[in-house]
Amino acid sequence: MTVRRSPLAMMVLALLVEEPMHAYRMQQLIREREKQDVVNVAQRNSIYQTIERLRRDELIRVAETRREEGRPERTVYALTKAGRRTLDGWLADALATPAREFPEFPAALSFLPILPPEEAARRLDERAGAIEARLREREAALAGVRLPRLFLVEDEYQLTLLRAELDWVRGLVADLRSGALTWSGEWLADWTGTPA
Repeated sequence: MTVRRSPLAMMVLALLVEEPMHAYRMQQLIREREKQDVVNVAQRNSIYQTIERLRRDELIRVAETRREEGRPERTVYALTKAGRRTLDGWLADALATPAREFPEFPAALSFLPILPPEEAARRLDERAGAIEARLREREAALAGVRLPRLFLVEDEYQLTLLRAELDWVRGLVADLRSGALTWSGEWLADWTGTPA
């Protein structure tokens, strides 16, 4: 049986390596440890769907159901041996093998000629501003953190990617504004052989 890997599934299994816990505790830890930049938990239900899939695939099991005073009943999940083996395999593969990912930004870049160069430059400049704000926010959040580097390597990686993207986007905007990179309807028609 091949079980589909996802960042959130890896996170759930990794949290259960620490100890059995319920879904709400997992959500709390993801927020407390600021891992929402690593896994997509924007949809509140996504963690519950992931837990159900992992349970169905027998990578986790129900350890107990408990009701604390004044709280709703909570199901506590534990990692199975198959879950630990799967997590180890997923981590080994994810660390060693670059994945074919399909983020929106490269897709949008491939359609750049649809916009006039001035509009493309303006939109990319907006992106640069958003990246700068994100960098400042993450750097400020990490400035006071006193954890061993081991617990911050994903943050280092993300900051490195953001800085590289910011430099690249700024360079592209500069090329668009200087005319070093430009196009027109006529140029596109000549190049692609389609009518303008």
